[in-house]
Amino acid sequence: MKFLSKYKTTLSPEDRKKRKSDWMLLALSGLLLGISFPPIPFPFTLLIFFGFVPYFIVLQNRNSLASINRATFLMNFVFCVITVYWVGSWQAEADPFLMLAGAAMLIALPCVLLIPSTLFYLTKKLFPKINAIYLFPLFWVTAEHMLTLTDLQFPWLTLGQGLAKFNLFIQGADIVGTFGLSLVVLYLNVFLFQTYKNYKIEKRNYSLHLALALNLFFMFFVYGIFKVNSFELSEKKVRVGLIQPDLNPWDKWETGNLNDLVSLYLKLSNEAVKEGAEIIFWPETALPVYAFGGTYKNVTDSIYNFLDENNVSLITGMPDIRYFYDKNNIPENAKYNELSDFYYGTYNAVLLLTPNSREIQRYGKMKLVPMGERVPFVDQFKFLGDIFKWGVGITGWNIGHDTTVFKVVLKERADTIGISGLVCYESIFPVFVPNFVQRGAEMISVVTNDSWYGKSSGPYQHKEFAKLRAVENRRSVVRCANGGVSCIINALGEIESETELFTRTVLVGDVSLQNELTFYTSNPAIIPVLSSVFSLWIFGMNVLLWLKRRFKL
Repeated sequence: MKFLSKYKTTLSPEDRKKRKSDWMLLALSGLLLGISFPPIPFPFTLLIFFGFVPYFIVLQNRNSLASINRATFLMNFVFCVITVYWVGSWQAEADPFLMLAGAAMLIALPCVLLIPSTLFYLTKKLFPKINAIYLFPLFWVTAEHMLTLTDLQFPWLTLGQGLAKFNLFIQGADIVGTFGLSLVVLYLNVFLFQTYKNYKIEKRNYSLHLALALNLFFMFFVYGIFKVNSFELSEKKVRVGLIQPDLNPWDKWETGNLNDLVSLYLKLSNEAVKEGAEIIFWPETALPVYAFGGTYKNVTDSIYNFLDENNVSLITGMPDIRYFYDKNNIPENAKYNELSDFYYGTYNAVLLLTPNSREIQRYGKMKLVPMGERVPFVDQFKFLGDIFKWGVGITGWNIGHDTTVFKVVLKERADTIGISGLVCYESIFPVFVPNFVQRGAEMISVVTNDSWYGKSSGPYQHKEFAKLRAVENRRSVVRCANGGVSCIINALGEIESETELFTRTVLVGDVSLQNELTFYTSNPAIIPVLSSVFSLWIFGMNVLLWLKRRFKL
């Protein structure tokens, strides 16, 4: 203790008061941002437009990198705890590794979000005469973009997605996308902060920044009013049936009677057929086995017979196994069976089954949940796969290979439609989803199982974020969830019908099919890439200056 005491700094009463005030402001920023996100009702969404202002007040008085990043970590930690507290599930049935991953996420996310504040500090050093706060939004979007990359991807806190309940404002996402909405949110915060600073602290004219904030806000608001009143939903529609079986996600993987489970799905599907459904949807990993891997003939025969008799197609989430016998055409991440000398892959997949055909269209999930579905960097460090395993045995999925668009034949109409089959949290990736639309998807489908997280914020946030994918791409979105919330969202981001959480039910409805491509769909990466390039330039310039000083070049 004596050793540590000489490093202890004694604070004056004024310093203690200032530190306490800073902590309160930082916690207030985190709180405002946290409660602006779903599922908190709409009026609270508006808090996101000035949630950063208390943080910026603290930031302006800090000069060292350590003090800036301490403030940033505290603010973001409060933000994360309020918004994604549910990630660890925290239920009696939850696997310890899932809880560990959830706790780690609450530390890791605030650390990633130190990127903007670090770049802010470097900019102040590089350009001392420039007000670096104006560049902070670009740095923040860079961090959001980084959270969509690598095996640690988790872009849940993208600020633009926090606007999901403000339907008029998000209509501009068909041009700028969700990352663009994040940029708008942050510049509104910057302009309001500058308004406060000019009025309260510097006692000078504040009207310019206030005018900039109001103009930016109303530009998007007015565009939203125009779009909602002028956009025409397509008259071309398909009737879908969403099956919500409400199975316990933990017990399902230990089910003893597969035939009973199949009978339940077919019974619910029959109800949808009676209401005119042309395409049936089952949720993520509907059955806890590789049903179409060749060893469950009774199961597959029951499903095919139902489809043939009722002339309906089925899009279902399903564990899928694929065998690769051609050694010249084997995916890099394929697994090897030494006993039988063959390669194979297991996927959290979506399958399209059509009546009077045994050909299966397949899509393997490409964005896997870190720790939940895949151990990060397990391909590089094989031993990690042996250490981290869930009790339900789903941390070993392979990454899918391509953005498949299902071609669904509607024989009674002599028509074929394109449908994307996203799996679960793939629907929160703004730049990923347009790939399916570019390849001909006329509607977006999401099969999911949010029941792992009980009645927490998670399932509701996940549902709300899907509205952004609808608006960005002007495509209807259908969500089929094991325990809810299943819903149909139109191309304006409006929920036309939805189920209650944790109910066994069937949702049937007509879904509009759109063909046009939005500006955003054609150019989804412009804002995040340009922001990242600029941030990289700032970082690179600082590295060059350091090298110049270090080696006296």
